[in-house]
Amino acid sequence: MSNNESSSSAAAENKKRLQALEAKAVAEATASADAAYTPSASLLNASSPELLLKQVDGPSLADYYDPNSTAGKESVYVGRSVPIAAGGSLTIPIQVSSPGSVVEYSVENKQYDFGFSITAEREEGVTIVKETTRVDASKEPITGKFLVGTVPCLIQFQFDNDFSWMREKVVSYKVTVTPPSLQTLTAGRRRRAKACLKAVTEDYQASKSRYQAASDQRTLLETELEQLKLEIAQKEKSLKVVVEEEKRFKDRLGLRQEQINLLQDRLENGWHDEQELKK
Repeated sequence: MSNNESSSSAAAENKKRLQALEAKAVAEATASADAAYTPSASLLNASSPELLLKQVDGPSLADYYDPNSTAGKESVYVGRSVPIAAGGSLTIPIQVSSPGSVVEYSVENKQYDFGFSITAEREEGVTIVKETTRVDASKEPITGKFLVGTVPCLIQFQFDNDFSWMREKVVSYKVTVTPPSLQTLTAGRRRRAKACLKAVTEDYQASKSRYQAASDQRTLLETELEQLKLEIAQKEKSLKVVVEEEKRFKDRLGLRQEQINLLQDRLENGWHDEQELKK
């Protein structure tokens, strides 16, 4: 074997080894993301159980076998010589719907630097995949690869030229989204199902405790309310008696006052019949 053949063989072996290590790392990251899966609050609070199961299940296996379906197929997004106006920016949104998908990107420009960042937006919040930094990819493309463990997820590639008010920047990019293999998908949904079952069971137990507490509180309040109703009924009876007594003594006071006035008048002014006899 010649030196060139030996060198080529070694390079091929090294490439295979690196690919195997990368595949292992992706598999471990996928397993970790699936095992740490936690359903969002909106899914836990949804009235239909199907929404939660849909996220756990991921894409339909039937779609993976359907030649007309995009599920299970690599998606490539390419932009060539895209201008970014001075003081402007460019955003490339990419929706990822298969958990365990790998996103790989390559960015380059002709000259001058620009701002570059990547974020992953989910219902529970925004994850910064790559911090905003000023980069120059005119000599060597900027490349990277990352795993999307939880979906739905909106990946935002952001190109900024807001720090330059004179020069337009021109960038080219290529983004490849590789969905998980069928084997990874089936293993992933089982890991997510176990993690989700744990989360749902914990929420069930917590909800059961709160339900029991609410039921006990309701029973106590209903009992107190019945007691209050009895007290109110008794108070109404007592009030009725007091109102009648008040009226009776009010009438008596009026009568007595009239009697007092008449008696005082007799004592002070005398009786009418006596006055008549004197006349």
